[in-house]
This record gives sequence, C-alpha cells and structure tokens, in this order.
Amino acid sequence: MFNNDINFSLWCDFIERDFLQDEFENLLQIGAISGVTSNPSIFKAAFLSDSYKEVIGQMGKKYPKALYEALAVQDIKIAATKLLRHYANGDDGFVSIEVDPSFCDNAAATVDEGARLHAEIGMPNVMIKIPATKAGFEAMSALTARGIAVNATLIFSPEQAVACLDAFEDGVKAYEKKFPLTPLPKSVISIFVSRFDRLLDEKMRENSLPTGQIGIMNATKIYKIIENKNLPTTRALFASTGVKGDELAKDYYVKELMYQNAVNTAPLDTIKAFIASKNEPKTAVSDDSIEKFFGVVKRADIDMEKVYKDLLNDGLKQFVTAFEDIMKALK
Repeated sequence: MFNNDINFSLWCDFIERDFLQDEFENLLQIGAISGVTSNPSIFKAAFLSDSYKEVIGQMGKKYPKALYEALAVQDIKIAATKLLRHYANGDDGFVSIEVDPSFCDNAAATVDEGARLHAEIGMPNVMIKIPATKAGFEAMSALTARGIAVNATLIFSPEQAVACLDAFEDGVKAYEKKFPLTPLPKSVISIFVSRFDRLLDEKMRENSLPTGQIGIMNATKIYKIIENKNLPTTRALFASTGVKGDELAKDYYVKELMYQNAVNTAPLDTIKAFIASKNEPKTAVSDDSIEKFFGVVKRADIDMEKVYKDLLNDGLKQFVTAFEDIMKALK
C-alpha cells in the first residue's frame, strides 16, 4: 500500500511480459504499487508488439480468441503470482482481467466467461473486470455471489456507481448466506477521470472556467457516494488518470485524488512521476462545493447527463474496437 496512514493504494494500469519480469518487480519491492489492471487496449499494444512474436509462434494454431485468452491468462497468472504475497498480507495484491467487451449487454455470457477465466487462471487474487452497463450490474452481483472479486469499469456517472454498490451488496449477502464465516469477495468501482477534461476543457475555456477540474470534481462526487455507502468489501478506484499533453503535470490526477481509502490505477510514466515527487494526502471537497461547481458547469451549457452517456458509449466502443483489432491480427 502506497500510504498506510490513509489506506491509499497505487496500482499499475499496464501489463506486458517483459515488464512483469523486470520493472514490475522493482516497483513491488520499493512499495510503489500493490496491484495491476489491464484492459483490451493494453493487451492490444502488448500482443501486437514484436516481443510476443516468439511466444505466439510457440502456441501453435489456435482460434484468435483462444490465442488471445491463452496469452492474457499467462500474463495475468504471472502478475497474480508476483502479487500473491501482498494479497496474503491484506495489502491489495489484485490483478484485473476484462471479459470480452462485446458481452456488455449480455449478463449470462459475461458471468460464464468471467467464471471460466477466473477458474482457468486459478489464482485467488484475480479480479474480473466488467463494464458498468445494465447487464454488467447483473453479472457483477452473480460473480460476487460466487466469491469472485470484481472490478466494475467504465464508471462515469453517480447513477452507475450506485447501481454497482447495489450489485455488490446483493452479491456479498448471497455469498455470505451460502458460505458464512469465510472471507468475503472484494470489489472496486473504477471511476474514469481524465476523459471528462479532454472532452470538455475547450468548452470550459470558452466560458472562462477552470480547466482540468470536471474530471476531479465528478470523481470526487462519486467517491463520496461510495465512501458514504460504507461497504467494507468495496473501494473507489480512480482510473483513466494518465495525462496527455503538457498542460498538466504527469501525476496531476493521482496527486489531486490521493484520498483516504482510495485506489488509483495509473500508466507507468504517471507512476514514475508520482513516486519521484512530493505527495500529500488530499481531503475531498464538500458536497456544497461540488454542487456549486456543477451549477456553474450547467450554466455554461454543458449537459452532464449527455456527457455521461457519450463517454460510456465511447469507452465501450474503444474496448470493443481494440478487442476486434487483436482478433484480426491473431488470425
């Protein structure tokens, strides 16, 4: 855990075979990170690089999805094994793998694939990552009820977070009823941050409003909903915390969201910038300040409900496209 005093964790939003065998171990040893996340876009960059050519050649003929899963399962298992000590000590130690994003509207297929991947990897510290759609909420509850840890992803709106909390609460209750006196399945709710500012900063600038703020304020609003619910098995995780361009410091979204009991998953260059600089815990702004801020945003003719919908649809599309690109390349 990066900061024990406030129960703040830093996870790495990157997986690649060579990285896992070298730099990843160094980050673990110095206590910089205590978990890893992945998604189809991350695996696309890894699997289509030259470093995987030899591994793919050794696997023989497989259907593209079977080959993708074989590569992903290997990498996830390597990461899970290296993180097992953290997990055993109660210091996070989780690694996430996402189900086929094309299943985002199919709860049954999501549950089947999530359970299958979890069993195939065979490690207790694996989180199955599920997009926060209507079908996704159903799948989150079902997998949690089976004792499988879940990472709810692509959270943009407070309503999505509330639905995730309800799903996890129901799932934990169902699991506890079947298996009393056993450790309860953990979960994280991944709140996406920087995409708001990349989409809306120009509009904010046109209205003489501060840039680099909507993502932080929206994430804080959702974080407070999660914290107020006080589910002991569920934490807020801030995702999409990398910075593009030079307007903001590389670790801006990590520093600004260094909240009590939170997790932040960040790209490798963001993590390096963060651990190399001075960092201090932050106190979340008040509900009143958040309400006033979004009142100003509304008067600037920014429709947050439309923004939430557009960002979710775009996020789903990006993951599906990345997955399809991998399938085409692995044929």
